[in-house]
Amino acid sequence: MRGALGGPRVLLRRLREVMAEPVSAQDRLDKIVVLIAANMVAEVCSVYVLRVDGTLELYATEGLKREAVHHTVMRQDEGLVGLVASEANPMNLSEAQSHPAFSYRPETGEEIYHSFLGVPILRAGNTLGVLVVQNRARRTYSEEEEEALQTTAMVVAEMIASGELLAIAQPGAEPAIRPRRHLNGIALADNIALGHVVLHEPRVTVKNVIADDVQKELQRLNEAVETMRNDLDAMLDRGELADGGEHRDVLEAYRMFANDQGWLHRLHEAVLTGLTAEAAVERVQSDTRARMLRSTDPYLRERLHDLDDLGNRLMRQLMGQDHAPSKEQLPENAILVARSMGPAALLDYDRKKLRGLVLEEGGPTSHVAIVARALGIAAVGEIANATGLVESGDAIIVDGTTGEVHVRPPQDIEIAYGERAKLRARRQAQYHALRDRPCVTKDGEAVALMINAGLLIDLPHIADTGAAGIGLFRTELQFMVAPSLPRIAEQLALYRAVLDAAGDKPVTFRTLDIGGDKVLPYMRTVEEENPALGWRAIRLGLDRPGLMRSQVRALLRAAAGRELKIMFPMVAAVNEFDEAKALVEGELTHLRRHRHKMPERVEIGTMVEVPSLLFQLDELIPRVDFLSIGSNDLVQFLYAVDRGNLRVANRFDPISAPILRALKIIIDKARAGGKPVTLCGELASSPAGALALVALGYRALSLTPSALGAIKAMLLDLDTKKAAAMLLPLIERPAKGVVIRERIEAFAAAEGLQL
Repeated sequence: MRGALGGPRVLLRRLREVMAEPVSAQDRLDKIVVLIAANMVAEVCSVYVLRVDGTLELYATEGLKREAVHHTVMRQDEGLVGLVASEANPMNLSEAQSHPAFSYRPETGEEIYHSFLGVPILRAGNTLGVLVVQNRARRTYSEEEEEALQTTAMVVAEMIASGELLAIAQPGAEPAIRPRRHLNGIALADNIALGHVVLHEPRVTVKNVIADDVQKELQRLNEAVETMRNDLDAMLDRGELADGGEHRDVLEAYRMFANDQGWLHRLHEAVLTGLTAEAAVERVQSDTRARMLRSTDPYLRERLHDLDDLGNRLMRQLMGQDHAPSKEQLPENAILVARSMGPAALLDYDRKKLRGLVLEEGGPTSHVAIVARALGIAAVGEIANATGLVESGDAIIVDGTTGEVHVRPPQDIEIAYGERAKLRARRQAQYHALRDRPCVTKDGEAVALMINAGLLIDLPHIADTGAAGIGLFRTELQFMVAPSLPRIAEQLALYRAVLDAAGDKPVTFRTLDIGGDKVLPYMRTVEEENPALGWRAIRLGLDRPGLMRSQVRALLRAAAGRELKIMFPMVAAVNEFDEAKALVEGELTHLRRHRHKMPERVEIGTMVEVPSLLFQLDELIPRVDFLSIGSNDLVQFLYAVDRGNLRVANRFDPISAPILRALKIIIDKARAGGKPVTLCGELASSPAGALALVALGYRALSLTPSALGAIKAMLLDLDTKKAAAMLLPLIERPAKGVVIRERIEAFAAAEGLQL
């Protein structure tokens, strides 16, 4: 190759001049292939562009027949060019025609050329086309020539991504700059949202690709890498990370990658070809991403996110950009797209503008999914590489009913979903008309439908839905969204506002359920192999009595002159309930001693979500004022499945004989002991689940607010005696091959009930 490393630098400078010329897109592309061919001493240089229909079209060539331009089209599984595109890997052959994938196109006249070097035109790891050089002589192109062609492909990628080629595209066969995509995942929150993409952790877009001064770019790169390494070291040395934990493990992985000499060497090589420092990072990141996305090694695919984060961090360092988006400046109809997300991060966004959520990770019973349902937004999880397939501002449709996501949808899909959204709105209007109607079944059974809540923004739902009260107020959400531990005065203000909004309707406050995947940012995390089974909820509260005592004191003072219901989460033994109840009694004594106005009545209950309580109900029921069932954790623990692990989370159906038997035992024992029971897990928020619960004998359910209308409409038409007659034999004497959910759906269809 001419001039060794001088070749690509000279070529990049010439390409920059061509890019600045006021010529048509076709003329610019024609000049580019001539320049590349001359620089690489190649007899052929061709640009193939990936189209929206998934095929590759010859857009420009130097050396092949000119009449083949815009006429030669091939599939991605066809020929050597298709192989380069589909595998996103360079191909260097001294005798192309002997390769089994070789496909001859007579209109191009390429039968006289033997050697072949093709590189993918990549952007953010996505293939936009293929750049090819060919020679008559049988030769293997050098590593330097392959590197130079890959570097040049970055310039072509920016030209394609800019949309310039749209002017010369055939209608219906435009370049796949931002191709339409139909993606399938798992439904997390039942709603439909049409809007525009907001990346939770936006990628950096490199505008300046070609360097003016290579040595200066090398210096910029080295300084940015050093700064990034120092920042990672500083984070790892902070006190809250000193004792280990998942956050430290992540940062240790980043530090390992940041100090990898092979990675740094590839960055230096990319700069030496004539790229700016940030373009070099983009080039190495894009090549690595393309290879790892197509890897079958699960470990390598998992490391892709670490490398993405590291590359973005370095590019932001080079370009002086913040590491996080402004959550306050959301566009209207925003759809968040993220790799993963905690509930606190989701709650940071402006709820009035947020319409949907798309996650690469996260299952239906994850806490972020529960919060999404509480917010009433559409949510879909398990969308592979979601953050790599979208750009900020892209039009997107999220179908939280089917788990489908449409990125840059065609007009007919937009129209169809627009009509579906209007239909849902009309249905919601019908549900709203039922708001003030008592929830009494067809055969006269009253069912109290309450809502789950956790923040002040949830309170209007009481009036909007006509709910009978708040069956579960998740007090931990206030702690999760606060930058520091909320003081008693702040807790008191929230609890008083909740009781004011509820009026004469009951509110059940659950004491702090933190730990597991609900981590407070200002508390030191404790590394545990099984966090869901570890130091969380009541266990943490009893071990940190000061924290629990301050919360109970705030609750009691907020309820002055009113009724108060307090419930403890994750109780596994009767003595834990006794200890927690004694703490409440102690706080009541404290209030009396200091002459505070007392609550009119205090009821104390417990969550039934740990299976051990099923075998202590006879001892527990006389001690409590009420029971509340957390079906999410109860199902998780009964089946020994991690509800956040999608490999197993959907392995067992909560509407199945073992779960329904356990729920039947609880309701029967509670009734015999004269104690009320509410079920506040996600099972109650699905019409099929609610039907099963009412058939078992449950008469109080606490739901996601958005589900209340549909559940109420179904229950108004339900004959509970018929439902019980259908369901109870199925769980008492389960028959082989009988799927209870299917039987419930068949029963509903026969009864005209909408599930």
